[in-house]
Amino acid sequence: MDRAASCRRAARDVVADVEPPRLHDVIATTLDEASMTPGVLTLESAAAIDATADLEGVAHQAAGVQLIYEGLRLTRRLAHEEPWLESDTDDDLEAGSRGDLEILAADILVARGFYLLARTDAAERAVRTVRDFGRDQTLRETPDADSRALDANLERDVLELAVRTGAAAVGKHPTQTLLAVAADVAAASGTEFPPASSLLLSTPTGEEPAEATDGGTEPTDDGRVTSAGDP
Repeated sequence: MDRAASCRRAARDVVADVEPPRLHDVIATTLDEASMTPGVLTLESAAAIDATADLEGVAHQAAGVQLIYEGLRLTRRLAHEEPWLESDTDDDLEAGSRGDLEILAADILVARGFYLLARTDAAERAVRTVRDFGRDQTLRETPDADSRALDANLERDVLELAVRTGAAAVGKHPTQTLLAVAADVAAASGTEFPPASSLLLSTPTGEEPAEATDGGTEPTDDGRVTSAGDP
């Protein structure tokens, strides 16, 4: 099973009905060009905890994680570039028009991702991921903010969401080893994930089976970067 291809296919299936065609094309291009690292880590986590897991069945939950990430990543880029502000030339007008489509695309990606996770034990973590992203982008505008670190919180949070979603898909809590893998990949990635194939060697499969306990997800202290005055 090509796990990256499975995630990409599942993600594209969920947005296949989006119209008009220009908006669908923006979403399809975003998914075609994306690293499937969040989705693949979701599958890898399920397989690491339960070697008998039906990964085809988990693929749509993996797609949910991927869609949420792609929507938030696109939102972050648009917030930084603001392509619609300059409109003096035809090229600027075209950029602004695409920016408008990308705003809609970002909203759809996040909404469809939520839809896929809504009835899973990872739903609360997904909500927290989006909420924390909004807070980080607000904090980014404060004086002396560590903008790069605040931006990179998204990648760390999404990979934790991936691990917790994969574990929840097989009815377990994630192992500390898997959470550590997610943290390590995030730390090495910054704000751009590597090809998903790199996870196939780095994710431990079958390790610490006793550590995976029954149940859904549960919050942990995650060491996120915040401002000094953040509660």
